[in-house]
Amino acid sequence: MAYIRELDPAASPLDYFGSELRRKREAAGLTQKELGAIVFCTGSLIGQVETTLKVPTREFAERVDAALMTDGFFSRLVGLVLRSQLPSWFQPYAEMEAKAAYISTYQAQVVYGLLQTEKYARAVLGAPEPRNLDELVAARLERQRLLQKERPPLVWVVLDEAVLYRPMGSREVMRDQLAHLLRFRDQRLVKIQVLPYSAGEHPGLPGAFNLLRFNDHPDIVYTEDFIQGHMTANPDGVSNGWLYYDQLQAAALSVRDSAELIAHVMEERYGDQPTAEERDVA
Repeated sequence: MAYIRELDPAASPLDYFGSELRRKREAAGLTQKELGAIVFCTGSLIGQVETTLKVPTREFAERVDAALMTDGFFSRLVGLVLRSQLPSWFQPYAEMEAKAAYISTYQAQVVYGLLQTEKYARAVLGAPEPRNLDELVAARLERQRLLQKERPPLVWVVLDEAVLYRPMGSREVMRDQLAHLLRFRDQRLVKIQVLPYSAGEHPGLPGAFNLLRFNDHPDIVYTEDFIQGHMTANPDGVSNGWLYYDQLQAAALSVRDSAELIAHVMEERYGDQPTAEERDVA
């Protein structure tokens, strides 16, 4: 007789998802193999999710809801599951970010997480070589769903020009990422400015930081160091954060000029390169 691992549903969102998947599958009279065939995966994968050996994706949750007719139960739960895969020190920020009405961020090294493509995110998150890279990427993409809410936040991003030139992954990855940024240029609720090299010294030199504004909560400033993140609503810290951010916006290119620079870098640095034969002919 096969050993069935018992789960404590209260242990974590992932344990709760696995235990409920098993309970509802058995209630429907389906084996793992039979459910897998319905949702286009193996019975082994169903078993891995049921025993928390595999983190479910949103697509998996949606297919299970359709197969078991659970009225969106797993689709609603999977958001909590994926958020739980974020580093423990980052989870409080992610929760506040999801509630913010206005997000302002200065990024000196990489594109802001909410605007990253999947392949770019994989390159960024994979730099430290974590064991759970797939789960971290899925969690980052899940964070981006807040831009699709019925009432999404206003997001204002200032990117250092170095972000456009720093290769993350392949040239194709960078080209797709910059093209993705350009898709936001006509959106009312996402604004992107580039801080050019010519700006010289500026208040963002100490590093990236985020500012969150809420309808019913004090503003928050968030920073990170090598070990963890730091979030505070201290009035002095928040006031300085907004002062610095105003200066960065003033020194940055306009939204229109920023889009033109992004498009230029995308073509000039990451566009199609001539082959050796083409260069010889030229």
